Amino acid sequence: MDIKGGVRRLKVFFEESYNEMKKVSWPPKKDTLRAAYAVISFVIILAFFLGIIDFILAKITNWIVG
Repeated sequence: MDIKGGVRRLKVFFEESYNEMKKVSWPPKKDTLRAAYAVISFVIILAFFLGIIDFILAKITNWIVG
């Protein structure tokens, strides 16, 4: 494949992608923000929980080994 063919294929890809994105039915901003807040909250809670579990398991491991 030559360079011009690759550039042409890349151009067609971006044009088709742009046209497909225009067809997408996007959710309202309020719904998107609500979902984002839910995901961020869940990640923070899960990170806190896993941090506690890690701390406890490290203490147990140190008690057994040391």
